[in-house]
This record gives sequence, structure tokens and C-alpha cells, in this order.
Amino acid sequence: MEPADIDVETVEFDGVRTRVTRVQTERSAHADRAFVLIAGIGVAATYFDLLAPTLAQEARVFALDLPGFAGQRAPRADPSVSFFADQVEAVLDRFDLGDPVLIGHSFGTQIATEVLARRPGIRHAVLIGPVVNDRERSMPLQAIRFAQSSLFEPFRLVLLAVSAYLLCGFAYFLRVLPHMMQYRLADRLRDVSAQVLLIRGARDFSSPRYYHSALVRAARDAWRWEIHGAAHSVINGNAIGVAKLTTAFLAGDLARRGQMSAEEARVPDPAHGGIALAWRAARYRVQEWFSAKEGDEVGVEHAKESHAAVMWRAFTGGRR
Repeated sequence: MEPADIDVETVEFDGVRTRVTRVQTERSAHADRAFVLIAGIGVAATYFDLLAPTLAQEARVFALDLPGFAGQRAPRADPSVSFFADQVEAVLDRFDLGDPVLIGHSFGTQIATEVLARRPGIRHAVLIGPVVNDRERSMPLQAIRFAQSSLFEPFRLVLLAVSAYLLCGFAYFLRVLPHMMQYRLADRLRDVSAQVLLIRGARDFSSPRYYHSALVRAARDAWRWEIHGAAHSVINGNAIGVAKLTTAFLAGDLARRGQMSAEEARVPDPAHGGIALAWRAARYRVQEWFSAKEGDEVGVEHAKESHAAVMWRAFTGGRR
């Protein structure tokens, strides 16, 4: 696997900013295709820290920290799904991305779907762990489902989520939450012409199997896959499986529905570095958190680049 280069930039639209982390390799730098990664409510592009460099082996990756998330200033505007879709479209226009592959996770699937409905020129999308299903459209019940899924998440992902929510802030999270709960994803998916791949973890209580069945019926052209052993944060702990499914889907080599084993999907243990390398990776992640909290974009970029270098050495033994 080639080492990935990282560049961080902010895109301003209508008075608010979106942080864009661009990830690419020497081979993918000039590829026609691009991936745009949209994370869930309150969280950040750091959730894609394993998926992004894997996808970057094939194409450029643009991972987004949306307004109010990851230390970005919260907007005064109503943070609806349409508002966030406006910001994503601004990023597409800024980088001249006419036909990217949109990859949304959790709340990010709603934002991606809204963009897809507006832009019929986008041909492919991957919706991972979509929410919220019509049978359980209440905040207490969704909190229970999220807690159930969390029992099957790696501890590092729980820490990552907690740190992201602290950066987002409880007040802003509560401003966004009702919009997520009210958005009718299946209804809006009927307006999407793109081919859509739906992925869920088999232990994802927030995105149940019957909901995926309803989304497949609503979509014009949909695939559905399930990854064993995975929970809601399948994009991270099972990033290899998500990348494999995405690549096969885009190549036209993926069956309409199926299941992937946990062994095939999971991220392998680091091949090099041990405790010292793990400590350095954690340190750079903490530096990124504090830089984002202080609004230090230079510090954020440095921490992201350093963390990527550490992760690459851990899994490949290479030098940058």
C-alpha cells in the first residue's frame, strides 16, 4: 500500500466553514474518480482514518468536517439536512467534483441522499448504517439502539466518539438531532437516480436489516450487503471490508446482495511498531483534538499528517 499524502483546507459558503481533508497517493493523485466522505452527527473525518487511505489507493479522497463538528464553529443557521447538503455541494463546486462517489455514514447518509437528489449527474453512492428507520423514530429508542450497538464497538472507537461529541458540544448536537430524527430517507431516496450500495454491520441496532429492505424497495437501483461481527461504526473497525465492497461495486463485480465475513472485513493488527507507535498515534490524535478546539487549522493539518504517517508505518513498516 502506498503512503498517502494529506492536505487540509477549509471551504467557506454562506458564512460558515467546512474543513476538507484531502487524501491521495502518488498513483491516485490524477485519477478521474474521487470519493467524498461524510460522517455522522457530531463526529468528524477522523472516523475515516483507516478507510480514507485505503480508498486513496484508487482515487482521491475528500473527507469532510461539517460546520459545527470537529471544532468547526457552529452556524447560526438552522442545521437541517438541507443546510449540510448545501455545504457538501459547496465542496463539490470548490474542487470541481462533478461525479464523485458519495460515501455517507449514519446521519451522513441523509446528507448524501439529499445531495444525490439534487445532483442527478452523480452516478454512485455508498450509504453505510443509514438512519432513522420509521418504526423507531423516537430519541429515547434511538439512544437505546445506539447504546446496544456500542457494546460491540472497539474501545478506541468509543473514545473517538466521545472526544468528537465533546468537540461538537451538547447544545449544538441537540440542535442537529431533531433534523436527523425527522428526515424521511426512504422518501427522498425515491428521487435519487444514482446506483446505491447499502452496507450495515450485522450488530448495528441503529440500522436494522428490515430498514435496509425498505430502502432497497424505495431506491431505483440498489445493492445491499452486511458485514458479520460489525456494529454501527463499521467504517472504521471493518474499513477493509467497506473498501472491498465499494471497489467491487464501482467495478460492476458485486452481487446485488450478500454477506461478508468478519475475518475478510476487519482491519488487520499492526505489523510494526508495538506500544511505542500506538502511543505516538494517540498523541497526534490528542493534538488534533486540542488544535481543533482552539481553531488552529495549521495544528490540525500537522496532527492529521503525523497521525497518517504513524499509521502507515504501523501497517506497512515503510518510511515516509
